[in-house]
Amino acid sequence: MFERIERVPGDAILGLIEAFNKDNNPEKVDLGVGVYRDAAGNTPIMRAVKEAEAILLKNETTKTYIGSHGDPRYAKVILPLVLGADSPVLEQQRASATQAPGGTGALRLAADFIYTQLPGSSIWVSDPTWPNHLGIFMGAGLALYKYPYVDAENRLDFASMLETLKQIPQGDVVVLHACCHNPSGFDLSQEQWQQVLEVVKERDLLPLIDFAYQGFGEGLDEDAYGVRLMAEKLDNVLITSSCSKNFGIYRERTGALIVVAKDQEQMENVRSQIAIVARENYSNPPAHGGSIVMEILESEELAKDWRKELTEMRDRINGLRREFVEALKPHGLDEKFACVAEQRGMFSYTGLSAEQVDRLRDEFSIYMVRSGRANVAGMSSDKLPYIVKAIAAVCK
Repeated sequence: MFERIERVPGDAILGLIEAFNKDNNPEKVDLGVGVYRDAAGNTPIMRAVKEAEAILLKNETTKTYIGSHGDPRYAKVILPLVLGADSPVLEQQRASATQAPGGTGALRLAADFIYTQLPGSSIWVSDPTWPNHLGIFMGAGLALYKYPYVDAENRLDFASMLETLKQIPQGDVVVLHACCHNPSGFDLSQEQWQQVLEVVKERDLLPLIDFAYQGFGEGLDEDAYGVRLMAEKLDNVLITSSCSKNFGIYRERTGALIVVAKDQEQMENVRSQIAIVARENYSNPPAHGGSIVMEILESEELAKDWRKELTEMRDRINGLRREFVEALKPHGLDEKFACVAEQRGMFSYTGLSAEQVDRLRDEFSIYMVRSGRANVAGMSSDKLPYIVKAIAAVCK
């Protein structure tokens, strides 16, 4: 039976990891893998996370199931973090959070819910978008289409995006990146979010907002602008939240699917269906990561330290963006790559071609995705001269 199964190429990012690990060049640089790195190239455990885990180790008394919706305490700390402590949506009891195995698990919950409960609805994603969006949504059986987002000149093409949104059939789902757009790094301004809101209302579309990088753009509240705008102004919104990046707990798979409905009764109806989807998918979400988040956000001291370290991480990335563009000035390339300083989050669409990316890898041992997407957090001040010199060489 298995003899008919064909081998398929592995994941491109995982392939980059393997190639990087085998590279013996002491100057090698990894700009491909999507995790935060400090100046030493490490992905550290945050201070508040270490303290929270120590508390859990001492006080945890059970490893029993936490239910298909997860720990209720997790919902109580995540909802105000995403929607705002003073959110009218929370006051009206219009929102519900279901703990999920990471932001990816939350996206799959959303996809299966849409497929079973909103039959005939297609889903629209930005071009480009996170590659796994395609697999998740099509794997759930949804018809998938794309709307323009970045043009051939490597700029945010908002005009084309808005024009396409105006043509999307009523009742379809549109996926929006809340902040730190992956892979491009181009985010919508507050004015642009307002324009998207008007089109979504006019076309009666359902926004599915992927909120994977809260706190990595401008700040925890600033990054939530579009999410809170949509939740407060629309009857129905789906939000997928992730704690992987802003708490640095990638391997703990901690996320949530947040549903905003017209009123509490409709929310409870949807919540009952989400429980079934979760039960049939993975039964119960993992508990450890959510427990870490709860321990931190329920402690004034730990929450303060977590916010401080998250600010340090964000400032480091935004500082590297500016340093990168400044370092390209002697090579006459600062204007060409000026967009890098304007983008936000860990990722940047550099505008480098696949051939230039190949040369960076083969000649300089600098690794990034062939689309030209670079993880800015993989840079460091001491390696910037080597990186920009290599980029100047392949751009000539």
